[in-house]
Amino acid sequence: MLSRIDYDDVTTAAKRIHGHVRPVTVAPVDAGERPYTLYFALEHLQHTGSFKVRGAQNFLLAHREAGTLPATGVTIASGGNAGLACAWAARQHGVPATVFLPATAPKVKADKLLTLGADVRLVGTEYADALAACEKFAADTGALASHAYDHPLIAAGAGTLLDEIHARVPDLDTVVVSVGGGGLFQGVATAARHHGIRTVAVEPEGSRALDAALRAGHPVDVPVASVASDSLGARRASAGAVETAGHDGVRTVLVTDEGIVRARRALWEDHRLVVEHAASTALAALDHDDPAAGYRPAPGERVCVVLCGANTDPGDLTAPAEPA
Repeated sequence: MLSRIDYDDVTTAAKRIHGHVRPVTVAPVDAGERPYTLYFALEHLQHTGSFKVRGAQNFLLAHREAGTLPATGVTIASGGNAGLACAWAARQHGVPATVFLPATAPKVKADKLLTLGADVRLVGTEYADALAACEKFAADTGALASHAYDHPLIAAGAGTLLDEIHARVPDLDTVVVSVGGGGLFQGVATAARHHGIRTVAVEPEGSRALDAALRAGHPVDVPVASVASDSLGARRASAGAVETAGHDGVRTVLVTDEGIVRARRALWEDHRLVVEHAASTALAALDHDDPAAGYRPAPGERVCVVLCGANTDPGDLTAPAEPA
């Protein structure tokens, strides 16, 4: 099913979640020798450490408004961040959350889920394994099944981020986002298109569900093997994200694990920003040390990179690191 959204869905979500999420901080970055203007959207400072709270709140609030939020609560499969957001939002609404994670999910995310009161189930080694178990659990118990990215309420909630960025940088030309299953990309690109802003969608070479779908002409399964796969490890992009990527004003690029690790280290060493590899994936598209980097802004272009999450162990930022 195609989870299509439009800009009205994003503005409705913005009204619904107002006061339930933290407004994004947008920080200008020192120019140095860069010929374009760069901003960071510090969405890693959001509740639970990622943008996912926007979609989770929109999803649960919409179901509460409709009277379809069951006492059995909500369930979700996640690489970690969507589960954290869902559990946090469920606690706000006084309903239980059951979260399915692959056993490979970072311990920092699983531990945080427990502190939020979630029932955590570890299943398999990939997001797809957790998703299958989550779907069975929802069918067996009557829990409300949410999704990490492939749902119009989730994508529209994520898209509210772009309007906040645009309000702070009204002359923005380009927004750069990381892509896993495509919920953040679909929402942001939908809002960006309304404002005439270009969207650059960035994927790891080893976890390229959107790129593969665009080449095939429809969503397809891909192998997942990237340093950022704990957050960008969807085996298949949503149909809505694939359709959105076909619109004018969208660029899709791939980056290497080496570039992702280098960008994450640079965010720490140059700006003292601790983010997960999914967040540094977006910045890796602008890597000046890599002649094959995916996107080269024009002189004078105004570019905002979304730092989407910070649920990571920072211990490897001060020691030599190699991509997984």
